[in-house]
Amino acid sequence: MSHNELHVRPISGTEHSAFLETAHDVSFLQRPEWAQVKGGWRGESLGFFEEDELVGAALVLHRAAPVIKKTLAYLPDGPVIDFGAYAPAAVIRPLASYLKNRGAFQLKMGPGLAVRTWGAAAVRKNLGKEGFTQLKDLETKSTSSTALALNDALLDLGFTKEDVGLDFAAGQPEYVARVALQDEEGNQLDSEQVMASYSSTTRNETRKALKSTLEIEIGETKDMARFHALYNHTADRQEFTGRPLSYFEKMHTVLNEAVPGSCTLYLASNEGVDLAAAIVIRSSNLAWYLYGASSSEQRKLFAPKAIMHHMVSDSIEAGCRYLDQGGVSATLDKEHHLSGLTKFKTNTGCDIVQTNGEWDLALNKPLAWAFEKYMNWRKK
Repeated sequence: MSHNELHVRPISGTEHSAFLETAHDVSFLQRPEWAQVKGGWRGESLGFFEEDELVGAALVLHRAAPVIKKTLAYLPDGPVIDFGAYAPAAVIRPLASYLKNRGAFQLKMGPGLAVRTWGAAAVRKNLGKEGFTQLKDLETKSTSSTALALNDALLDLGFTKEDVGLDFAAGQPEYVARVALQDEEGNQLDSEQVMASYSSTTRNETRKALKSTLEIEIGETKDMARFHALYNHTADRQEFTGRPLSYFEKMHTVLNEAVPGSCTLYLASNEGVDLAAAIVIRSSNLAWYLYGASSSEQRKLFAPKAIMHHMVSDSIEAGCRYLDQGGVSATLDKEHHLSGLTKFKTNTGCDIVQTNGEWDLALNKPLAWAFEKYMNWRKK
């Protein structure tokens, strides 16, 4: 591990993108163009330098606090740097110093490393089983010493981590579901090998969908209206408030202008009727199933399963390590309201991964305290 001093300074979007092209495991949330998608935030590209060599980068999202001219500085899934080669303190101290000197009152960051992983089959088998109430009760598939050491270092540096219990909180989830597309040696799997990780029911439904009359197509930005119609239908059915069409159109346009093919819209239809749609984002060697939507019609054609097969196959062809399917709870209690989500995602072959989660560092303690009180008041 290097003990050389690092320094932080702004870099251009071009420099930032060029560095990311040389890196692996880069989250789309750390790409400079993501700042254009996120309304209400100002993006800043920062570089980590060892002498004159750029060895790391970060997209920092700034949100101005009410009344005061100070900002909350947020690093989702970042920074992009090798914490196995550079001590966390050597990375974070110059970052915190830079942000404090430029008016940030608080640093929120979620490094995004995989701390622990539980296999899909083991989670499926023990969900609701006596003696297993949380993931920590299960034997892990793998554990990262680098990610654990980073958590310890964040504590030593004065960061705090909010305990969100078994539910979700604002920001990026600590526990996520990921379909492995490579084996433990880094060899790319094929779609049949990936399907072997599915539950038998999901595997059979996928095969039925692939033999059906469904048509799967890749949509353009103008086709986002078709996605949005299904998305609104899903939002009404599942009782959540959806995003406007303009958000998805902007995301598709901005991401694909920066990296062609990085944001893919999948549409499944039968005899001219749209039945399911999904948005997948790929960055470096990773992929995310970010949004999905489906109709209540013709459910026995299993349109979402057909789309899932295509996004898995395309992500394998792109050389991705995994396909992330979003957040889950750490619960194994079958009575918990989020247990059904874990069951559904592990049925589609998802391992459950505990990441570092999100951490907070007060750069101006009085302002950080006041902001926390304000946010708690808003939640009431």
